Amino acid sequence: MTGPFHFASFTLDTADRRLLENGEPVELNARYFDALALMVRDAGTLVTKDRFMDEVWSGVPVTDEALTQCIRTLRKRLGDDAARPRFIETVPKHGYRFVAAVDGATKPIPPLPATPTPVTNAWPDMLRLGAAGMAGGAVAGIIGGIIYGSLGAAQPGVGALSVLLVLTSATLLVALLGATGVSFGIAAAGSRPPYWQIAGGALGGLIVGAVVSLLARDAFTLLVGYAPIRVTGAPEGALLGAATGTGVWLGGLGRLSIRRGAIAGAIAGSMTGLIIALSGGKLMAGSLALLADRFPASRFRVDGIGALLGEQDFGALTEAVTASLEGALFCACASAAIVTARKGMAAGPSASG
Repeated sequence: MTGPFHFASFTLDTADRRLLENGEPVELNARYFDALALMVRDAGTLVTKDRFMDEVWSGVPVTDEALTQCIRTLRKRLGDDAARPRFIETVPKHGYRFVAAVDGATKPIPPLPATPTPVTNAWPDMLRLGAAGMAGGAVAGIIGGIIYGSLGAAQPGVGALSVLLVLTSATLLVALLGATGVSFGIAAAGSRPPYWQIAGGALGGLIVGAVVSLLARDAFTLLVGYAPIRVTGAPEGALLGAATGTGVWLGGLGRLSIRRGAIAGAIAGSMTGLIIALSGGKLMAGSLALLADRFPASRFRVDGIGALLGEQDFGALTEAVTASLEGALFCACASAAIVTARKGMAAGPSASG
């Protein structure tokens, strides 16, 4: 068959490179159009992943996530369901098959309307992924806050419940703000190559880290006349954002895996936290220790954390260990949450393979 191709209410005109539904244009970028044309031409036949890479991406090295996103978008445009496919069937670990009946006989193609209406679902997808990452960051913040709050509440002379609530709230707020920038940066990368996700996470973390650090310093200057230096800021946000993007990328290699995303995020985050501590940067525990030192009249101390590691105060070893654990917790939770959202989108009524 040479086309144009007709299936259900759609017409695929490979000569003029347009897809119509009941005469109305359906928006597709060039690669996704080529992928659909490849499957339609070989309707009923398995199209392997290698063929997609060779004939659609022309040998350009991309991850399986790029193909997954391509199929996801095609299903949305066709109104297809991955669980009950009418058009595109997934052949696990091998590729995809176009299962609808295709008529390649010549039929009149309706003319394009004067003002085509673009179709896009990019914003809902980005909001869903960003919100998922925020939820993951919130979980990390609550866990970290409870741990630090419990250690701080064990000190004599302070209100245990007050310390627990204050530290949990502060840690939750910091983690939530950081996750907002990182997650939406990763979500904005969409189906671009992996380094875009890493760069998007780094940029989002950089921006939020810079803004939060600036506001915190201004607040301290306004309230007490001076501000502590070297609290968590833009460099730490950028590094943790890149680590989270790495976890999301590795979690999306091949078939989406929440566990792989969480483990990869934890490893990347742990290494990043250690690098931050060794280079003089500060994460949450390090910032709390710095604040306690700058305000000696405060009854809150973090020396108890160091005691767990055999140090008399919050020393270099304690800072390295806590930073490593904080990075692992944050990146694991955020990465797993974003991969979970992507997996849900892939399995949903209009999702992908």
